[in-house]
Amino acid sequence: MDNIVSIKNLTISFKEDNKVVNEINVDIPKGKTVAIVGESGSGKTLTALSILKLLPNSAKINKGNIFFNNKDLLNLPLEEIEKIRGNRITTIFQEPMSSLNPLHTIDKQIKEIITTHKTLNTKDLNKIVFKLLKEVNLEDLLDRPNIYSYELSGGQRQRVMIAMSIANNPDLLIADEPTTALDVTVQLQILELLNKIQKERKMSILFISHDLGVVNKIADYIYVMKDGKIIEHGDKVKIFEKPKENYTKQLVSFQNKIRKNNQNKKLEVLKVENLKVWYPIKKGLFRKTVDYIKAIDDINFNLREKETIGIVGESGSGKTSLVLAILKLITSSGKIKFDNINLNTIKKNKLKIIRKNIQIVFQDPYSSLSPRMNVQEILTEGIDVHFPKYSEIEKKQMLKDILNETGMDYDRDYNKYPHEFSGGQRQRIAIARALILKPKILILDEPTSALDITIQNQILDLLQNLQEKYSLSYIFISHDMNVIKSVSDKIIVLKKGKLIEYNNTELVFNNPIDDYTKNLIRSVI
Repeated sequence: MDNIVSIKNLTISFKEDNKVVNEINVDIPKGKTVAIVGESGSGKTLTALSILKLLPNSAKINKGNIFFNNKDLLNLPLEEIEKIRGNRITTIFQEPMSSLNPLHTIDKQIKEIITTHKTLNTKDLNKIVFKLLKEVNLEDLLDRPNIYSYELSGGQRQRVMIAMSIANNPDLLIADEPTTALDVTVQLQILELLNKIQKERKMSILFISHDLGVVNKIADYIYVMKDGKIIEHGDKVKIFEKPKENYTKQLVSFQNKIRKNNQNKKLEVLKVENLKVWYPIKKGLFRKTVDYIKAIDDINFNLREKETIGIVGESGSGKTSLVLAILKLITSSGKIKFDNINLNTIKKNKLKIIRKNIQIVFQDPYSSLSPRMNVQEILTEGIDVHFPKYSEIEKKQMLKDILNETGMDYDRDYNKYPHEFSGGQRQRIAIARALILKPKILILDEPTSALDITIQNQILDLLQNLQEKYSLSYIFISHDMNVIKSVSDKIIVLKKGKLIEYNNTELVFNNPIDDYTKNLIRSVI
């Protein structure tokens, strides 16, 4: 089969002794999708950037060739490369909001990439823009293309990026984590759109991702990358059904975990009855309430000791409002019973005790940990609030114990600041901060979505071990159905504030009731 791009013995380094990409070989056949899979730092993005000579100034190509239509791109002058960029080879990046210019309209940005390489009159240019918007299923923008990127949803922005990338009918589209920042349902729509466009235009795609579930939906051929090297490659069936390398086996097994149903007859620690979170819509001079946004509408569920409930749903489904209501950070109606105490009727001066017992771990530990506080200060802050009579010796022992429990080292880490740790280590610190107060319930809001799949698995294993040891109950929020499948005893599916599915994990996956749930499950390998 003819290859549109062939990468031969490519080696890239930042220093002479630091080879971040080490003698890799990748072939991209015409009309096919090739995926490079690997964790952060494996070299997959640098490999993709090298094709268009977009590497950072500090990076150096030590050796290798990149052939495109039998021309070595690495030997071409900049003028020739600029004729190829955005024309014969185009790119889509992970975050469309930072890729699109907020000061220019969508119409102008699509036209710009066309007029950079072609000379067309206004009438023909408008026709092409309208055709492109229709092709990427943005028909609702056809009558108003003079709209700005900040007025669009994440999925719409990514569709605009796709429209720009195919505007000049390229031979190769490089898609670098194009669905990572999107909800699972929108993610599926984007993948299906890319598949459809590829078949219609017969173009090639180089797809960069750390998520095998995504790759399984789109790739024909897969390269697995680790520490700058291609450690395994083959067609999709071979990689998923007969992986050879241990690392590849780990990646596949992480995606296929399913938690055994926990037949838990133990103590009920949380009971939610007829919970509602309605935000009033006020209009007129006297700000009269004319309607409500029903963020949470009449939801019921219970959580038992050592049980994990997974909550899934797209953006705007009510996941965050539900959590904030349980934490008593927003007003709600209905009953939220913790240890048979209704939190919606409890006096404010007694909430302090409850808050110690219901803790939360956020999605991005770098944002949730104060950069001005070291680990000791971060972890002892909660002790000072809830256990003010503890001595310094007692606090130090609690600190040592919880750091050891979460896989950190007290002597090495206690006086370091968040920026000195990796993403996985920062999440361990965030978990330690929550658990040092010995809570009964831990709310986990997308705690692994910002992490590589191997680190993600380590955190999930850690959480499971801590749950068993301390009889913790978890409310686990995620848009990743693979993660939800591996950690949850029961699953709640939310859509537009409504609970549309609530059952044990096996039943939800094997016999989903609602079409929306079926679409969510389609994202799983």
